Amino acid sequence: MDGRKSLLNYSQSNHNRIKILFIFLLLLLFLFFVLDLFLGSVIISPGEVFRALFRDAGDVTETILMKFRIPKAITALLAGIALSVSGLQMQTLFRNPMAGPYVLGLSSGASLGVAVVILGFSSFISPESSGGLGNWAIAAASWLGAGAVMLVIMIISARVKNIMTVLIIGIMLSSAISAVVSIMQYFSSDTMLKSYVIWTMGSLGNLTSGQLKVMTASVAAGAILSLMSVKMLNALLLGEDYALSIGLEVKTSRNLIIAGTSILAGTVTAFCGPIGFIGIAVPHLARLIFRTADHRVLIPASILTGSIIMLGSDIVSQLPGSEKVLPVNAVTALIGIPVVIWVILQNQRSGEIF
Repeated sequence: MDGRKSLLNYSQSNHNRIKILFIFLLLLLFLFFVLDLFLGSVIISPGEVFRALFRDAGDVTETILMKFRIPKAITALLAGIALSVSGLQMQTLFRNPMAGPYVLGLSSGASLGVAVVILGFSSFISPESSGGLGNWAIAAASWLGAGAVMLVIMIISARVKNIMTVLIIGIMLSSAISAVVSIMQYFSSDTMLKSYVIWTMGSLGNLTSGQLKVMTASVAAGAILSLMSVKMLNALLLGEDYALSIGLEVKTSRNLIIAGTSILAGTVTAFCGPIGFIGIAVPHLARLIFRTADHRVLIPASILTGSIIMLGSDIVSQLPGSEKVLPVNAVTALIGIPVVIWVILQNQRSGEIF
């Protein structure tokens, strides 16, 4: 009786701890979002922000906020959600702590899809043409490229069980895709090449209102698919044999997870360029903070943690008070690489995947 009572008390205390952590992360997310509006090459005071948002001031401050900083902050939020959740799903599906959209080549596959559209069809389809159909064409091509790479990696991982071998194959596949894109660039016209080079530079602040709408709808769709996959992910975490024993349709589950992951990773790559290390690092940070492998907790935890880190990376990349801007990729790498090294050292010590 005493044992059952202590177990219930532990469960309640753990539930309260998780609730407090979520409240803290929500407050931190709000703080970083607000700071992203205030800080930049021009420092804007809280009073100026309030007037621009609620009094229709019509001045330079309002233009900076409404045309640049708010869309950029929303883009950072969406990118953080998409990359973190897609990375979490890949790590569970492959049972591989080093899996992520950037490492296993999903970002490269998405880049190939975008290259096909921009370098091959940019004279026929542009983001501004056909009432925004160009945005959807870029997004769809990116999804297909990411999904194709995901399927190839899954086929390989079914045959090769060694984690490092799968990672090396993913890196080689990414290099092969980069070679194909380089050949396409060589044979493309100057105009097409310029469009693609500008895209590869990547940015959170270059999206048009039409692109932001497409990105928002796509990330929302991918996130919904991910939330629908929670029970499947928890079952697959324990192995396919266990998943089959409880009546899970493994093939259907895989297809759903692949679809969600491809949409999330592909969308960010399509509109923001390849952003590395968020997808691999954030799921591990979420596990470390919440001390659980339950995806009912990990998915919302990854959403909040990834959003906070992307907003923080955007703030740092702006070099507040300076007119210079760092590539956001450089900042995310500086955050993600120490986490990856820590994960490798932990796995060397414990010999476990998760």
